[in-house]
Amino acid sequence: MIKYGIFLLLLMFIDPGKIGKVNSAKSEAKKAYLAGDYKNAIAQYKLLDSLGVKEDEVTMNLAHSYFHLNDTVNAQSNYQSLTTSANPKFRSLADQQLGVLANRNGKFEEALTDFKSALKADPTNEEARYNYEMVKKKLEEKKKQEEQQKQQNKDEKKDDQKKEKKDQLDNKDKKEDKDKKDNKDKKDKEDQKKDEKDKKDKDQKDKDQKDKDQKDKEQKEKDQKENKDKDPKDKKDTPPSTSDKLKDMKMSEDKAKMVLEAMKNQEVQYLQQNKRKATKPKSKGKPDW
Repeated sequence: MIKYGIFLLLLMFIDPGKIGKVNSAKSEAKKAYLAGDYKNAIAQYKLLDSLGVKEDEVTMNLAHSYFHLNDTVNAQSNYQSLTTSANPKFRSLADQQLGVLANRNGKFEEALTDFKSALKADPTNEEARYNYEMVKKKLEEKKKQEEQQKQQNKDEKKDDQKKEKKDQLDNKDKKEDKDKKDNKDKKDKEDQKKDEKDKKDKDQKDKDQKDKDQKDKEQKEKDQKENKDKDPKDKKDTPPSTSDKLKDMKMSEDKAKMVLEAMKNQEVQYLQQNKRKATKPKSKGKPDW
């Protein structure tokens, strides 16, 4: 009797018109969702929310509709509200979809955590298990690529250091070669200047000698001219030299020496003959005449 009274009391508070709106919105929302008309489905599911309908299935379909329209923010918000659902099936599906969204955004570790939660809520969720294995493999490949990239960067850094060191050595060699060339050029210039100076000094010396020779020649010619122009009387007063006498006799000095030598020899022979004659003993009984 009491239960019947409570039922009658509940009927008094239920608005028959509201019940009709809720049933109509549910029907339209499900029809639109199944037809892929996600915008209309969202409108109907939001109407149910405004009517105070709080059902996990309604929230899940609303989240799926946002998901299909790539409205990540609203989809994620509605999936997140279902992770505390009393129904493990809905919790598992909500975590699975959150993992899918994280995977789309390249958040592999976060996706792996969401798929783990989905499997904990419902170990029979094979789709969550498949996604978990797929993301796990992808994460391992990513880590492997990161290690390879890290090693490649390390090798490139070593190569850069080697190249930098080689460039430094090359620059040092170039600088040394440049310094050697500069020093050689400087020495060549100094040698050239010295050669030019030596040549200039030699030319000046040759010129001075030539000038001196010319002056001596001119002086000699002047003296000869003066001697030639002298008074013959002055020439008589000057006794002729031996060479002048020889010139007058048209005899060379060598020939004159030969004549003098011959004369000396004849004189010696003459003296020797006279000496022998004077020392010869007189014969007895003969006159000394």
